[in-house]
Amino acid sequence: MSDRPDVTVVVAVYNTMPYLTECLNSLVGQTIGRERLEVVAVDDGSTDDSGAELDRFAELYPGTVKVIHQENSGGPAAPSNRALEIATGRFVYFIGSDDYLGEEALERMVACADEHGSDVVIGKMVGTNGRYVRQTMYKKNDPDVSLYGSDLPFALANTKLFRRELVERYKLRFPEDLPVGSDQPFTIEACVRAARISVLGDYTYYYAVKRGDASNITYRADHLSRLHCTTRIMRHTAGLIGAGPQRDAVLKRHFTWELAKLIQDDFLPLDPRTQRELCAGIAELADEYLTDELRDSLDVKRRVRILLAQRGAVAELTRAIADEAEHGAPPFLLQDGRAFAAYPGLRDPALQLPDRGYELVGEAVPGRLANGTRLISAAWDQTGDSLSLTVTVRIGVAGETDSAVIRLARTAMPKSADKAAARRLPADHELPDAVGEFTRVPEPDGGGGTILTARIPLPATRVKAGVRVYVDVAGSTYEIPVRTRGLPMPLARRWGDAVPYRASANVNPKGRLVITTAPLWEPALSLGARVRSLLPRLKRKVTR
Repeated sequence: MSDRPDVTVVVAVYNTMPYLTECLNSLVGQTIGRERLEVVAVDDGSTDDSGAELDRFAELYPGTVKVIHQENSGGPAAPSNRALEIATGRFVYFIGSDDYLGEEALERMVACADEHGSDVVIGKMVGTNGRYVRQTMYKKNDPDVSLYGSDLPFALANTKLFRRELVERYKLRFPEDLPVGSDQPFTIEACVRAARISVLGDYTYYYAVKRGDASNITYRADHLSRLHCTTRIMRHTAGLIGAGPQRDAVLKRHFTWELAKLIQDDFLPLDPRTQRELCAGIAELADEYLTDELRDSLDVKRRVRILLAQRGAVAELTRAIADEAEHGAPPFLLQDGRAFAAYPGLRDPALQLPDRGYELVGEAVPGRLANGTRLISAAWDQTGDSLSLTVTVRIGVAGETDSAVIRLARTAMPKSADKAAARRLPADHELPDAVGEFTRVPEPDGGGGTILTARIPLPATRVKAGVRVYVDVAGSTYEIPVRTRGLPMPLARRWGDAVPYRASANVNPKGRLVITTAPLWEPALSLGARVRSLLPRLKRKVTR
């Protein structure tokens, strides 16, 4: 048997106690066995007890754990490169020193790489302590995934198993002058060069920890540093992948995440000079890499903000961010079957931004429509033996709103609609019957939405129905349950003479308006019907 370990785990360490102890324990306790494992930990000038803890593990596991101490370099790149110089495993795996592995992680990943000839193996990662980790990549095991046709561009951390022969053949190393994101150029190039990339989603391989003090380096970098690092990463990627759909597939991640995060709520308190510098940097990258196809693939919120930054429209950009933070997403303007988000700058002749930048392009927006829908009033309208529900609702659409109606739906909303509080209906979905009278008027005071009022007659029967809005937006029909948002409901009402009924307006546990009608009592049964209803009970007594 060869003395060469199967896998070298690289741990770059800087002031991560007490998390470091759990990290190291998760490594030496791997089911792959210490005889197949090498741990190379580099203490990057820690000033807490991290260095001493590494030495303790090296003493406990002298054949497995190797420790290097060096002066602080300012980031994980230099210690990771130092570890690569002495790594001897067939594979190399990188772990953050505040994170930890599932105990079977390395054994499973090495087995996968050997079985499928994989150069890169990606094991399922989850976040702990509130750390967000996108899960789309880990829906199933897949022995052969593409960098360009999967969610891999959104999972570019180096926390993967890499064949070391690939790493050394292409001299892959981490850029030491990038304080943030230094693992991305390494990971992107490894994935571009790899003959095969595999994903394992059947087990939790990696636990990514957000420290209690949020001191992870990703959370500390300022806006301009993050812009500089993203620029370097995007240009490195462009040097590896020629212009076209494949490059767009990878760069979409950077427009969606890194660049879009620079122009969120925390953009507002920045000084004007920094705001202008950020917009200029985003503009330079958009001019180079934001193709029409890539632009259209972004959701409308991110797309508009990037286009405003690209145009240098700082005032409109800050207004778009502030308005959305205070009031929620702006209404949609419906015209000729198309829908446009009414953000600042739409059809502004001074900016001359394309309508396409503000248009919904194949994007589902149930959450935005639900958030823009609110109940204004609900009341009973009784005339003789007839009772109607009169309900007024504000919806976040304007323009050609003839499709917008309020109806009573007797079927429950599917669970898939709960998170967004609305849903996009399939094309063949059958809507509830249209009954009652409707009016549609623009929202007053420049709100930009539409006020719907419906007078819906209630049937004299037993019914439990949700009050919902239906509206066509950009070729799709959306169903939006009307939430009461704390508005007081009208008192229950009795109506009918021959058979009195009771109608009530209730709020279900999800805050949605539900109308219930039922007879106050059942009509008296005829003698024959009463006898028939008693027969089953009489038969049971006889047979006992």
